Amino acid sequence: MSAPLLARLFGGGMLACLTGMALAAGGSLAGDPKAGKAIYDRCLACHALAYDRTGPRHCGLFGRRAGSVKGFVYSQAMKRARIVWNEKTLNRFLANPMKAVPGTTMGYAGIPDNQERANLIAYLKQANRSAVCGK
Repeated sequence: MSAPLLARLFGGGMLACLTGMALAAGGSLAGDPKAGKAIYDRCLACHALAYDRTGPRHCGLFGRRAGSVKGFVYSQAMKRARIVWNEKTLNRFLANPMKAVPGTTMGYAGIPDNQERANLIAYLKQANRSAVCGK
């Protein structure tokens, strides 16, 4: 059942409750890559898709182990994290980077909104399949 149909049937409060339950059960929200692009603009202060800046590049992110971009200097915490980036691990990390990887040097408080994180992840997935990332 689509989110707009659920909203009409149950109202926004019930939809928010159902959405929260789905996320808590390991489900995921459908992300909008276009909305995610606007969220990614916040990341551009430190990151880029195809090259390293203060933070590592995001091309090749999915399936990559945290702390493994050759030539990029990571914190010891990130190098030891044993995270392989996918939708689930990115969602957890983006919600609160410093809680997900204590000792990380990524000084960003995170994205508390579930839908914004889903949108950002959808954008990153789309961008990783683009010509910018060599696909």
